[in-house]
Amino acid sequence: MAGLEGIEQPRGHGRATAARWSPAVEDERALKALELFGNPTEAEVPLPSRPESAATARRLTQVVVLRQWGLTPKMTEDAVLLVSELVGNAVRHTGARVFGLRMRRRRGWIRIEVRDPSRGLPCLMPVQETDISGRGLFLVDKLSDRWGVDLLPRGKTTWFEMRVADR
Repeated sequence: MAGLEGIEQPRGHGRATAARWSPAVEDERALKALELFGNPTEAEVPLPSRPESAATARRLTQVVVLRQWGLTPKMTEDAVLLVSELVGNAVRHTGARVFGLRMRRRRGWIRIEVRDPSRGLPCLMPVQETDISGRGLFLVDKLSDRWGVDLLPRGKTTWFEMRVADR
């Protein structure tokens, strides 16, 4: 599963040291992503259809869900994982050059959407314990309260929603 982009890994030889992950460093990266790409709560954020865009989408999700919306670290962790899965599907399966990321909050719910120009529908497949891939929509199905696909005149929006406790 994705999640280690941008984090230096130990080389195992010489005097090289690994960069340590820290919440402060990740917050800084998330805020930088927001500055560079825009706020997905205000307008759809276009991202290039490349594997490294998953890290950008995760960072945008983190800063919005945890910092802007003030939701729990567990909710943030789940939303970050699920957005990574939707972005991974858009990058791997649609042939798009660009996809869009949008986040919305309304009373009692958050909704995260990934829009791409393909009208091919994602398919929830049965998952076996030994499977090494193909678990993305399974995770979306298990961790979100609801998810779906809206067909558009040109493409589709794949989305998930999670129930939140409003204060």
